[in-house]
Amino acid sequence: MAITWILVANASLAKLYANYGPNKGLKLVKELIHPESRQKNKDLVTDRPGSIQSSPGSGYESHTPPKTQAARAFAQELAQEFYQGRNNNAFGRAILVAPPAFMGMLNAVMDGPTAQLVTDRVEKDYTKTAEPDLAVRLGGSICL
Repeated sequence: MAITWILVANASLAKLYANYGPNKGLKLVKELIHPESRQKNKDLVTDRPGSIQSSPGSGYESHTPPKTQAARAFAQELAQEFYQGRNNNAFGRAILVAPPAFMGMLNAVMDGPTAQLVTDRVEKDYTKTAEPDLAVRLGGSICL
């Protein structure tokens, strides 16, 4: 049976689990922490604007808050992890578990062939859920 990767993530923490078949439970493969996503917007920006050349009066400014940019960068890092895992045949199926906003970011950056391996998406934040409880919560609806 193919290995299933289960990503349980939010914008600042991700836990990657492997499931080796029905009733085999979850095995933590990797934990990734993204401290930038926990900082406040004001702590993520510098005191002065960047070196973007603009015409006088144009006032170019980014409309995306720095905290959102940090979360997108973390989503990209996780998508890259899945891309490498797929290329190395480390899994044959994937399940994503993340809050709705972060799930959208993950979906936006995941490449097509990897996204096709995602069989289930659960829009919940289970990052603080203990491993045995997580297996129970996901087991009924996803058939682990």
